[in-house]
This record gives sequence, structure tokens and C-alpha cells, in this order.
Amino acid sequence: MTGKFERNETVRVEAFSDGVFAIAITLLVLGIHVPRIGDLGPGGTLGPALLKLWPHYLAFATSFATIFAHWVNHHRIFSFIQRTDHQFLYWNGLLLLFVTFMPFPTDLLAEYFLHPEAKSAGIVFAGTYVASALAFKGLWRHASRKGGLLAENVDAREIRQITRQHRYGPLLYLGALALSFVSVGASVVLCLCLAVFFGFKGWPTLRGAPKKEAERRADP
Repeated sequence: MTGKFERNETVRVEAFSDGVFAIAITLLVLGIHVPRIGDLGPGGTLGPALLKLWPHYLAFATSFATIFAHWVNHHRIFSFIQRTDHQFLYWNGLLLLFVTFMPFPTDLLAEYFLHPEAKSAGIVFAGTYVASALAFKGLWRHASRKGGLLAENVDAREIRQITRQHRYGPLLYLGALALSFVSVGASVVLCLCLAVFFGFKGWPTLRGAPKKEAERRADP
């Protein structure tokens, strides 16, 4: 009975988090505004107006990939987590705080990418990514510390791999933040590359936590 109660608690936390990820990733597209007829050039053609929105497309793609990678890795670590506690919930809430905030720096970056104030927008953009990476690291560190919240019989190799990923993730995003002081474009491209890397790196493998997954499937 206790084990089933604990699994239900983790399922509730993951389901709530999935909803937050879904809302945040959907809000990103609201930063891309449809060109108005009055904004078209002398020829009245839509193509050039759409091309001018390329900073918005770049910012959208980067944040979409980042939130998606966060969701993939969040789902992955929950395949190992058996139980929760109050500190874990607060760490998870902190991560979701930065995830829900991401549409703002995304829109800010897109609006100021070609403006003299682009550096400030780039710092806010990359800084948000650093904060979310640190929150993710804190979440995993608390969950995996001495195996306190992890399921039994988990693959130690998977745990070490996730730990290494969250150890170096914040450092890599700090590099992107530092790069934004020199080149905002290069910083954004680096953030996009990191999102793609961590997204694919976070796909669950066949060595996951089969016992917990099997128990979840068996529960009605």
C-alpha cells in the first residue's frame, strides 16, 4: 500500500509538471506576430515581411528545443524516482518557475536581436537558461543524494550518466551567458546546440528503471 501511495505521488507531480511544460512551450508562439497589411513594403508582398521575422523564428526554435529537452530529461529522471518529499517539490517548483518564465526572454530577445540593446536581451535570455539548468541540477541532486528518493534496483550507470549531465550542463550554459557579452548570435546558437544535445542525450534507454515502469503499467 505504501509503495502504491508513493507512486501515485510521483505520478501527480509529473502530471502537473507536464501541464506546465505544455503551457510554456505553447506560449512561445505568441511572441511571433503576424505581419499586418499596413506593415507590408511598397510592393505589398508578404514574403519580405515574413523574412524580417527571422529573429523571432530563431528565438522560438531555441526556446522550444530547450523546453522540450527539459521535458524529456524531466520525464527521464521521473522514471527513476519512487517517492517525493517537501524539498523535492520545492526544487521541482523552482524549475517550473524558470520554465514558465522562458517565453518572456524569448520574446525580449526576438524584439531586440537587431537593436543596439541586443546584448542586454541576450544576457537575460542566456541567464534564464543558466538558472533553469541550476534548478534542474538541484532537483536531481536532491533526488539522487544517497538514493533517498530513487526506486530500488535502478541501473547505477544511468544514475551516473544523469549526474554527469547535470554537473556540466550549468557550466555549459554559463559559457553561453559569457558568450552573450561578446556575440548574442553565437550565444543563441550555442544555447540551441545545447538544447538539441541534451534533448537527445536525455532519451531513456533500455537500461532504465524497468521495475518501476512495469509497476506503473500494472497499476490501473
